[in-house]
Amino acid sequence: MSYKLPVTEPKVSNRPMWILGLVIMIDQVDQNIVRGVVTPLKEEFGLGDPAIGVLLSAFVLVNGIVTVPAGYLADRWNRTRTIGHTVVAWSGITALTAAAPNYASLVAIRAALGFGQGITEPSAASLLADYYPAGKRGTAFSIQQVLLFVGFGLGVGLGGIVGAALGWRWAFLLVGTPGVVVAFAVYRMTEPRRGHGDRLHLGIDDTASAGSADTDNQPLFADGFGAFLRELVDGLRADMRTILGITTMRYALVGVSALLFTVTALGAALPQFYERELGVDKGAAEAMVGALVMLGGVPGVLLGGRVADRYATRIRGARMAIPGYCVLGGNALFLLSWLHLPLWPTFAIQVVGFFVVALSVPALRAGLSDAVPANLRGAGFGAFNLASVVFGQAAAPIVVFALSGAFDDNLRTAFLLVSPPVFIGGFVLLKARNHLDADAAKIFEAILRAMQEQEERALAERDPSVEGDAERVGNARPADHEHAALDDDIAGRPHDE
Repeated sequence: MSYKLPVTEPKVSNRPMWILGLVIMIDQVDQNIVRGVVTPLKEEFGLGDPAIGVLLSAFVLVNGIVTVPAGYLADRWNRTRTIGHTVVAWSGITALTAAAPNYASLVAIRAALGFGQGITEPSAASLLADYYPAGKRGTAFSIQQVLLFVGFGLGVGLGGIVGAALGWRWAFLLVGTPGVVVAFAVYRMTEPRRGHGDRLHLGIDDTASAGSADTDNQPLFADGFGAFLRELVDGLRADMRTILGITTMRYALVGVSALLFTVTALGAALPQFYERELGVDKGAAEAMVGALVMLGGVPGVLLGGRVADRYATRIRGARMAIPGYCVLGGNALFLLSWLHLPLWPTFAIQVVGFFVVALSVPALRAGLSDAVPANLRGAGFGAFNLASVVFGQAAAPIVVFALSGAFDDNLRTAFLLVSPPVFIGGFVLLKARNHLDADAAKIFEAILRAMQEQEERALAERDPSVEGDAERVGNARPADHEHAALDDDIAGRPHDE
């Protein structure tokens, strides 16, 4: 069975996707300032490439540790409140980096920053899937993710420009405060019911009851911290068994891990590639990388969202097929750019390559939302984030700089050596396309079954002699108090909020 979009899709506000996009933008600015001030940090603390690799990987390790428990909580607690609190905390940590007296403290402070994306990512992804029906998720994720690329570019560019002009400490200090404004906007967002986007897809609008779930207002440690930990461990085991039982997720976790290993490695060392191999001045190299990310990434992600929604039901497994083909094509272009070419041809090829890879981002994230039940999406994106961190991002900066050192600081050779895993990731994503439609259809079938059962119960309560009328299911609009039960049925098991 293939899931079909409604003829007339409901109108939904664009505001949530922009606010959640600003969250990830600020996070990326804070994370990537380090990439823009690598040279001044080396000069002040006497660091080599391996030490910079450790610094760039420190936050990723914390991210990996935090993200799965954070996904579990995202499925059981108020997500907007969680994101707001986290943004305020990480803004303070970024500003604190400016006071680091030595390399060890710098690593410790930057590692603490890893909890930011680890907590906000599962909650934000789950929220977007609940705010928007399946036919609009590509666009919603494209707006959120395009601001990720803007944040990456701004972080590297601002870090390089401010670091060169005023020193690296000012670079961290100046960008540590705008996050508070974004947090205020998040606090004002309405918390949708889990599964709201799936019901919109079927023409059921429960907006009037959004934010009324009692479980979202319960304290985390109502029965004590020990009981909370036991429930956390048991719940995570159950959630991971369910998520890993989804075929699309298994393939996606492998494919994205391979892809992000290389992407992270390139991102960590690309400014130094422009300085060492292409003769670009310090500061200008970081600005060029920032421009590359925005010129290729921004239009690529925006177009990718439209493509993901337009072809979702026109191509088999489109939201996995599109990422697979884009990853393969984009990586081939980057391989060409590592040859001994002049500056501007190299830059132009990388812009096009980045554009092609960026096309894949909205489709991939929308596909994961389609394949995972509503009340497990936080844990699903947490698992997705963990796999990309542990198997993709954590070691990548260390590996690429170690390879560079082994070949006399030759980053061209290092980049060529870390590129093949991307091809593996692309082919694995193409395998996932064979299972996406079936996994997505199961979710909507579960909603329809639950609606049918509720309609039959309602008819029986009014007239015990009346049998359930299955033909009325398509027009059924369950009462507000029934929506929580629908959330549980989507997952195919009781929800233990």
